[in-house]
Formats: sequence, C-alpha cells, structure tokens
Amino acid sequence: MSSTRASTSSRLSVQRSPVQLTSLLVGIAFLVVGVLGFVPGITTDYGQLSWAGPDSHAHLLGVFQVSVLHNVLHLLFGVAGVVLSRGANAAKAYLLLGGVAYLGLWVYGLVVAQDVQANFVPLNTADDWLHLGLGAGMLLLGLLMPRRSSTGTAETYARSTAGGDVQ
Repeated sequence: MSSTRASTSSRLSVQRSPVQLTSLLVGIAFLVVGVLGFVPGITTDYGQLSWAGPDSHAHLLGVFQVSVLHNVLHLLFGVAGVVLSRGANAAKAYLLLGGVAYLGLWVYGLVVAQDVQANFVPLNTADDWLHLGLGAGMLLLGLLMPRRSSTGTAETYARSTAGGDVQ
C-alpha cells in the first residue's frame, strides 16, 4: 500500500457540525418513537389504537396516548430531522422550528379538552408535559449547538484535546 493511501486512510474526518449531529440524533429518536408506537406490548392497549382522535386508547410505554396519526407524525418528523441534518442551516432550522411547533402543541394540549374531537392527535397530560420538554429542549439545542464543522485528522484532534499545539 502506498504511503499516500496509508496516511489518507488513517485520517479521522469529522464532516457534520454539532447542530447537524443533534438534528440527526433527534430525528432518529423520533423515528424510533414512531415505530415503537406500532409495537404491541410497548404500546399498551394496542387493540384500541385508532386512526386519530380521543377514541384511541393506546398508550406508548403505558403513559403517552397515541394513535396511528400520532405515530405517523413522529415518523415524518423523524425523517425531516434526518434529511435536514445534511446541512447546518437546515439542521438549525429543524431544531428551532420543531421546538416552536412542540411548544405550540403543548399549549394546544393545555387548552383542548382530552375527550373532544378537537383533540385529534390525541394528547393526554403526559404528552403535554413531554411536549413542553421537547419544545424547550429543541429550542435550546438549536440556539446553542454550533453550525461550524470541524475537520481534522485523528492526530490533530488528539493533540488539541491533550492541550498540545495544533499546527
């Protein structure tokens, strides 16, 4: 093997910025939650899972009220996070707009009664509190995660974390 090939293969290349990695991880988490919403046992009362509305009495992990629509929305939101993680600006927008959307969903859950057809997602009190945490968390991550990518070799990374001079 040539020395050029050997030095190239020994490089550790970091190509995603922190905000992109965060968007990717959030997207994957939503994909997992969306899939789990369709798994009997993980979703209790699975036989009572309906398309939408307050008549769906299935609960993810026995706590969070879900419906087919609710699970599909998680899947779509997850796909968006994965796709938008490809660019730093898009990843940041995903986290910020997703955070705003989840805070809006939190407010919606607080003002809409749980047993009315307007509760079409459906949402229960546990969902409401989770949406508050997700919304605030996504907003903070979108604001705090750097968009700048850092690329370097494993050697420069090791020196920079060991306190040595980086050339």
